[in-house]
Amino acid sequence: MPANGPQREALREKGQFWTPEWIADAMVTYALDGGYNDLLDPAVGLGAFFHAARRIEAEQGRAIGLHGFEIDPAVVADAARKGLRADDLNCIIVRDFVLQPPQTSYGAIVANPPYIRHHRLPQETKRQLKQIGATTFGAALDGRAGLHIYFLVRALQILKEGGRLSFIMPADTCEGVFSPILWNWIANNFRLDAVVTFAPEATPFPGVDTNPMIFMIANERPEKTFKWVKCLNSHPNALMDWVRSGSQTGDIDIRERDLEEGLSTGFSRPPQASRQVAIRTLGDYAEVIRGIATGANNFFFLTKKQLDSLRIPSEFIVHSIGRTRDITESEISRKALDDLEIQGKPTFLLSLDSRPFDQFPSSVQEYLMQGVLQGVHRRPLIATRNPWYKTETRMPPPFLFAYLGRRSSRFIYNKERTVPLSCFHCVYPRSNDAEFTERLWTILRHPDTVANLSLVGKSYGSGAIKVEPRALERLPLPNHVVASSGIDQAGYPVQHRF
Repeated sequence: MPANGPQREALREKGQFWTPEWIADAMVTYALDGGYNDLLDPAVGLGAFFHAARRIEAEQGRAIGLHGFEIDPAVVADAARKGLRADDLNCIIVRDFVLQPPQTSYGAIVANPPYIRHHRLPQETKRQLKQIGATTFGAALDGRAGLHIYFLVRALQILKEGGRLSFIMPADTCEGVFSPILWNWIANNFRLDAVVTFAPEATPFPGVDTNPMIFMIANERPEKTFKWVKCLNSHPNALMDWVRSGSQTGDIDIRERDLEEGLSTGFSRPPQASRQVAIRTLGDYAEVIRGIATGANNFFFLTKKQLDSLRIPSEFIVHSIGRTRDITESEISRKALDDLEIQGKPTFLLSLDSRPFDQFPSSVQEYLMQGVLQGVHRRPLIATRNPWYKTETRMPPPFLFAYLGRRSSRFIYNKERTVPLSCFHCVYPRSNDAEFTERLWTILRHPDTVANLSLVGKSYGSGAIKVEPRALERLPLPNHVVASSGIDQAGYPVQHRF
């Protein structure tokens, strides 16, 4: 069962999400089919892959030597309580696999490495990881690469010639800004046999906000094609049957895919060979900037009732929208804002400049003193500001974009010109002409435009997509949608970026 609340947060700190049996069996089977009998798990956890190896050992009548690393002694103790054999426990070295890697090589390596995002890593660890990247690739990977990336790199470095590796990892492995360097290195030095993806209803980790993928790689001469597999249902037999015999059922979709195309499109995304190349991107018609980061929404983002109580003058307040769940339509209307106010939801942003404290009205001073008493001024982002109460500003954008969400309609027409917080991006058309804005809106709301978001965003659990501002500017706009809008024929001053 997936963890919840504090338990989930504790797992995130350690990056621990356990592998289900039907996934472990398929991954171990692939790795051992390379012919080697020495199996390494560099992040043993509760021993899912060790258990899978013992099942395969009994089924095939072969002796498999197990080797493992685990940094968390408490987890090793849990593995013992959950049935890992004593002789298997003796095969586990309690040590950091990435920073203190083994000096020997292995013929079969499988792992569900800890998914620890970069912002949770100590600075000294980040420094050492950058050095690993610089040594391996000739240049350090972008600092946003999580620890799981370095598990993959280290494992490939100790994979025997002819050996096989199978890792289950989040989709950012091939969607992050660091991924081109990583995958060019892999593609030039190893053979990518298969990439396994999962439909939301087939995810191995229900309730976990990540989009998992399995990478099957051999230390063999690189090939120009690979198998791209999508599990359509959480069906234990289908994946194993395909690994063993290459057979396909209605529960999985298998495609032969060109490696160059896969590298260009992204392994987490379906093949795009037949897609018409777009000659326009959103950045040709609009600039994208993230919304306002307050550092303390519960202090700066206020309800109408709070405003009336605090008596803060209107010159220090702007209409704002700060939660994606509050916007249920594709347009922000006056009625929508009124409804939120009636429901007691915040729709106003305290927007203060850098004037000295004593030059604000007494009501504002009193509220700022409340913030000091609450320690708001010491919060990480706010503490970097001078003065601490000075908030970011944005011109109200004509369009908003939901930074991370599951809604099919991700662009929102900001008809009431509210100012968004950081869960939205601000989309500013490159022309102030009202007709240009309307024509751009016909492009943004078109289903084919929305469908292209998967080409520039990072995918997470349950179909969620996260798109950063610069990535959103690279959003390909379908040629037929641009043409039908008439935006190019109208003669507006547009900045082209190609």
